[in-house]
Amino acid sequence: MPELETVNLRVVAVDTDYYALQSINSYLAWDRRTRVMFLTTDMDELWSYLKAVPVVEHPDVVVLDADHLGGPHGLIETLERINHAVPAAMPICLAQQIDISLIEAAAKTGARAYLLKQEVRLQLAAAIVYTRDHDFVVTANIARATRDIFHLRLHHASILPDQREYPEMTDRIRQAIQLCVIEGMPAQLAAHEMGISLHTIRGYIKEGYRILETYDQSEYPTEMTPQERAFMRFTALADDTEDVD
Repeated sequence: MPELETVNLRVVAVDTDYYALQSINSYLAWDRRTRVMFLTTDMDELWSYLKAVPVVEHPDVVVLDADHLGGPHGLIETLERINHAVPAAMPICLAQQIDISLIEAAAKTGARAYLLKQEVRLQLAAAIVYTRDHDFVVTANIARATRDIFHLRLHHASILPDQREYPEMTDRIRQAIQLCVIEGMPAQLAAHEMGISLHTIRGYIKEGYRILETYDQSEYPTEMTPQERAFMRFTALADDTEDVD
Protein backbone atom coordinates (compact mmCIF):
# COMPACT_ATOMS: atom_id res chain seq x y z
CA MET A 1 0.00 0.00 0.00
CA PRO A 2 2.32 2.78 -1.23
CA GLU A 3 -0.13 5.54 -0.29
CA LEU A 4 0.81 5.10 3.37
CA GLU A 5 4.20 6.63 2.75
CA THR A 6 3.13 9.33 0.31
CA VAL A 7 -0.38 10.45 1.25
CA ASN A 8 -1.17 12.75 4.17
CA LEU A 9 -4.56 14.36 3.57
CA ARG A 10 -5.80 17.06 5.92
CA VAL A 11 -9.55 16.65 6.46
CA VAL A 12 -12.28 18.82 7.94
CA ALA A 13 -15.78 17.44 8.39
CA VAL A 14 -19.24 18.93 8.95
CA ASP A 15 -22.22 16.85 10.03
CA THR A 16 -25.29 18.00 11.94
CA ASP A 17 -25.40 14.62 13.70
CA TYR A 18 -22.83 14.74 16.52
CA TYR A 19 -22.55 10.95 16.74
CA ALA A 20 -22.11 10.59 12.98
CA LEU A 21 -19.36 13.20 13.22
CA GLN A 22 -17.58 11.19 15.90
CA SER A 23 -17.82 8.07 13.73
CA ILE A 24 -16.25 9.97 10.85
CA ASN A 25 -13.46 11.10 13.16
CA SER A 26 -12.87 7.54 14.36
CA TYR A 27 -12.74 6.03 10.86
CA LEU A 28 -10.33 8.67 9.60
CA ALA A 29 -8.10 8.70 12.67
CA TRP A 30 -7.29 5.00 12.26
CA ASP A 31 -5.97 5.51 8.73
CA ARG A 32 -2.57 7.18 8.45
CA ARG A 33 -3.41 8.62 5.05
CA THR A 34 -6.03 10.97 6.53
CA ARG A 35 -5.53 13.50 9.31
CA VAL A 36 -8.59 15.13 10.88
CA MET A 37 -7.95 18.84 11.42
CA PHE A 38 -11.39 20.12 12.41
CA LEU A 39 -14.86 18.75 13.17
CA THR A 40 -18.07 20.70 13.60
CA THR A 41 -21.85 20.38 13.55
CA ASP A 42 -22.25 24.05 12.59
CA MET A 43 -21.53 25.65 9.20
CA ASP A 44 -20.71 29.04 10.74
CA GLU A 45 -17.92 27.35 12.68
CA LEU A 46 -16.59 25.89 9.44
CA TRP A 47 -16.43 29.32 7.77
CA SER A 48 -14.72 30.80 10.82
CA TYR A 49 -12.17 27.99 10.80
CA LEU A 50 -11.42 28.30 7.08
CA LYS A 51 -11.04 32.06 7.44
CA ALA A 52 -8.64 31.76 10.38
CA VAL A 53 -6.45 28.84 9.32
CA PRO A 54 -3.20 29.76 7.47
CA VAL A 55 -3.08 28.92 3.78
CA VAL A 56 -0.33 26.35 4.35
CA GLU A 57 -2.69 24.49 6.67
CA HIS A 58 -5.75 24.58 4.41
CA PRO A 59 -7.58 21.26 4.29
CA ASP A 60 -7.15 18.90 1.36
CA VAL A 61 -10.62 17.46 1.89
CA VAL A 62 -13.93 18.87 3.15
CA VAL A 63 -16.48 16.21 4.09
CA LEU A 64 -20.05 17.53 4.08
CA ASP A 65 -23.38 16.22 5.33
CA ALA A 66 -25.30 17.00 2.12
CA ASP A 67 -28.75 16.24 3.55
CA HIS A 68 -28.95 19.25 5.86
CA LEU A 69 -27.60 22.24 3.96
CA GLY A 70 -30.90 23.70 2.79
CA GLY A 71 -31.67 21.58 -0.26
CA PRO A 72 -30.01 21.86 -3.68
CA HIS A 73 -29.71 25.64 -3.49
CA GLY A 74 -28.05 25.46 -0.07
CA LEU A 75 -25.68 22.72 -1.24
CA ILE A 76 -24.68 24.74 -4.30
CA GLU A 77 -24.04 27.84 -2.18
CA THR A 78 -21.97 25.80 0.27
CA LEU A 79 -19.87 24.15 -2.43
CA GLU A 80 -19.27 27.45 -4.20
CA ARG A 81 -18.16 29.02 -0.95
CA ILE A 82 -15.81 26.13 -0.21
CA ASN A 83 -14.38 26.33 -3.73
CA HIS A 84 -13.70 30.03 -3.16
CA ALA A 85 -12.25 29.65 0.35
CA VAL A 86 -10.10 26.58 -0.29
CA PRO A 87 -9.96 26.09 -4.08
CA ALA A 88 -7.55 23.15 -3.90
CA ALA A 89 -9.69 21.13 -1.47
CA MET A 90 -11.82 18.15 -2.50
CA PRO A 91 -15.45 18.55 -1.36
CA ILE A 92 -16.93 15.13 -0.57
CA CYS A 93 -20.66 14.85 0.08
CA LEU A 94 -22.09 12.21 2.39
CA ALA A 95 -25.82 11.50 2.47
CA GLN A 96 -28.19 9.27 4.38
CA GLN A 97 -30.62 8.84 1.50
CA ILE A 98 -30.82 9.28 -2.25
CA ASP A 99 -32.00 12.71 -3.40
CA ILE A 100 -31.54 13.19 -7.14
CA SER A 101 -31.71 16.97 -6.92
CA LEU A 102 -28.87 17.04 -4.38
CA ILE A 103 -26.75 14.62 -6.40
CA GLU A 104 -27.17 16.75 -9.53
CA ALA A 105 -26.34 19.90 -7.57
CA ALA A 106 -23.17 18.30 -6.23
CA ALA A 107 -22.08 17.12 -9.67
CA LYS A 108 -22.72 20.53 -11.25
CA THR A 109 -20.94 22.50 -8.54
CA GLY A 110 -17.63 20.67 -8.39
CA ALA A 111 -18.05 18.12 -5.61
CA ARG A 112 -15.57 15.31 -6.03
CA ALA A 113 -17.76 12.56 -4.57
CA TYR A 114 -21.32 11.82 -3.50
CA LEU A 115 -21.46 8.81 -1.20
CA LEU A 116 -24.23 7.14 0.77
CA LYS A 117 -23.17 6.80 4.41
CA GLN A 118 -24.44 3.24 4.75
CA GLU A 119 -22.45 2.18 1.69
CA VAL A 120 -19.13 3.75 2.62
CA ARG A 121 -18.99 3.41 6.44
CA LEU A 122 -15.59 2.02 7.51
CA GLN A 123 -14.18 2.60 4.03
CA LEU A 124 -14.40 6.40 4.33
CA ALA A 125 -10.64 6.97 4.44
CA ALA A 126 -10.10 4.54 1.56
CA ALA A 127 -12.87 6.31 -0.37
CA ILE A 128 -11.19 9.68 0.15
CA VAL A 129 -7.88 8.33 -1.14
CA TYR A 130 -9.67 6.71 -4.10
CA THR A 131 -11.38 10.02 -4.93
CA ARG A 132 -8.02 11.76 -5.40
CA ASP A 133 -7.53 9.88 -8.67
CA HIS A 134 -11.03 10.32 -10.11
CA ASP A 135 -13.08 13.28 -11.30
CA PHE A 136 -16.33 12.30 -9.56
CA VAL A 137 -17.00 9.26 -7.39
CA VAL A 138 -20.34 7.77 -6.33
CA THR A 139 -21.38 4.70 -4.41
CA ALA A 140 -23.18 1.87 -6.22
CA ASN A 141 -26.76 2.81 -5.31
CA ILE A 142 -26.14 6.42 -6.34
CA ALA A 143 -24.91 5.14 -9.71
CA ARG A 144 -28.05 3.06 -10.16
CA ALA A 145 -30.37 5.90 -9.19
CA THR A 146 -28.75 8.33 -11.64
CA ARG A 147 -28.25 5.93 -14.54
CA ASP A 148 -30.84 7.65 -16.74
CA ILE A 149 -29.87 11.22 -15.85
CA PHE A 150 -27.91 13.03 -18.53
CA HIS A 151 -25.11 14.93 -16.91
CA LEU A 152 -21.54 14.52 -18.09
CA ARG A 153 -19.94 14.09 -14.67
CA LEU A 154 -22.64 11.69 -13.52
CA HIS A 155 -22.45 9.74 -16.76
CA HIS A 156 -18.70 9.28 -16.35
CA ALA A 157 -18.70 8.94 -12.56
CA SER A 158 -16.42 6.32 -11.04
CA ILE A 159 -18.17 3.82 -8.79
CA LEU A 160 -16.52 3.27 -5.44
CA PRO A 161 -15.36 -0.36 -5.20
CA ASP A 162 -16.83 -2.61 -2.53
CA GLN A 163 -14.99 -3.60 0.61
CA ARG A 164 -12.27 -6.16 -0.07
CA GLU A 165 -13.49 -9.71 0.48
CA TYR A 166 -11.68 -12.33 2.54
CA PRO A 167 -13.17 -15.69 1.50
CA GLU A 168 -11.82 -17.60 4.51
CA MET A 169 -13.26 -15.19 7.06
CA THR A 170 -16.37 -16.56 8.76
CA ASP A 171 -19.10 -14.33 10.14
CA ARG A 172 -17.95 -15.03 13.70
CA ILE A 173 -14.34 -14.13 12.98
CA ARG A 174 -15.52 -11.01 11.18
CA GLN A 175 -17.66 -10.06 14.18
CA ALA A 176 -14.71 -10.54 16.54
CA ILE A 177 -12.50 -8.34 14.35
CA GLN A 178 -15.28 -5.74 14.14
CA LEU A 179 -15.72 -5.58 17.91
CA CYS A 180 -12.11 -5.80 19.07
CA VAL A 181 -10.18 -4.13 16.25
CA ILE A 182 -12.60 -1.68 14.64
CA GLU A 183 -14.60 -0.67 17.71
CA GLY A 184 -11.76 -1.17 20.18
CA MET A 185 -13.82 -3.26 22.61
CA PRO A 186 -11.78 -5.21 25.22
CA ALA A 187 -11.65 -8.92 24.39
CA GLN A 188 -13.48 -9.89 27.58
CA LEU A 189 -16.42 -7.61 26.80
CA ALA A 190 -16.46 -8.72 23.17
CA ALA A 191 -16.52 -12.36 24.28
CA HIS A 192 -19.51 -11.60 26.51
CA GLU A 193 -21.21 -9.79 23.62
CA MET A 194 -20.73 -12.81 21.36
CA GLY A 195 -21.58 -15.38 24.02
CA ILE A 196 -18.22 -17.16 23.80
CA SER A 197 -15.19 -17.68 26.02
CA LEU A 198 -12.24 -15.33 26.22
CA HIS A 199 -10.05 -18.12 24.85
CA THR A 200 -12.33 -18.54 21.83
CA ILE A 201 -12.45 -14.88 20.91
CA ARG A 202 -8.68 -14.62 21.17
CA GLY A 203 -8.49 -17.55 18.78
CA TYR A 204 -10.87 -15.76 16.40
CA ILE A 205 -8.73 -12.61 16.49
CA LYS A 206 -5.53 -14.56 15.84
CA GLU A 207 -7.12 -16.38 12.91
CA GLY A 208 -8.59 -13.13 11.61
CA TYR A 209 -5.17 -11.50 11.60
CA ARG A 210 -3.76 -14.48 9.71
CA ILE A 211 -6.50 -14.29 7.05
CA LEU A 212 -6.13 -10.54 6.63
CA GLU A 213 -2.37 -10.87 6.17
CA THR A 214 -2.69 -13.79 3.74
CA TYR A 215 -4.86 -11.83 1.33
CA ASP A 216 -2.89 -8.57 1.51
CA GLN A 217 0.67 -8.36 0.26
CA SER A 218 1.01 -4.62 0.95
CA GLU A 219 4.06 -3.37 2.82
CA TYR A 220 3.36 -1.35 5.95
CA PRO A 221 5.65 0.85 8.05
CA THR A 222 7.40 -1.25 10.67
CA GLU A 223 6.16 0.97 13.49
CA MET A 224 2.51 0.23 12.72
CA THR A 225 0.82 -1.92 15.34
CA PRO A 226 -0.85 -5.22 14.36
CA GLN A 227 -4.18 -3.55 15.16
CA GLU A 228 -3.48 -0.69 12.74
CA ARG A 229 -2.52 -3.13 10.00
CA ALA A 230 -5.66 -5.17 10.64
CA PHE A 231 -7.83 -2.04 10.39
CA MET A 232 -6.21 -1.03 7.09
CA ARG A 233 -6.68 -4.49 5.63
CA PHE A 234 -10.22 -4.96 6.94
CA THR A 235 -11.38 -1.62 5.51
CA ALA A 236 -9.51 -1.80 2.19
CA LEU A 237 -11.39 -1.52 -1.10
CA ALA A 238 -11.66 -4.34 -3.59
CA ASP A 239 -9.96 -4.05 -6.97
CA ASP A 240 -11.18 -1.02 -8.92
CA THR A 241 -14.32 -1.97 -10.83
CA GLU A 242 -17.15 0.10 -12.22
CA ASP A 243 -19.61 -2.67 -13.05
CA VAL A 244 -22.97 -2.44 -11.34
CA ASP A 245 -25.63 -5.09 -11.80
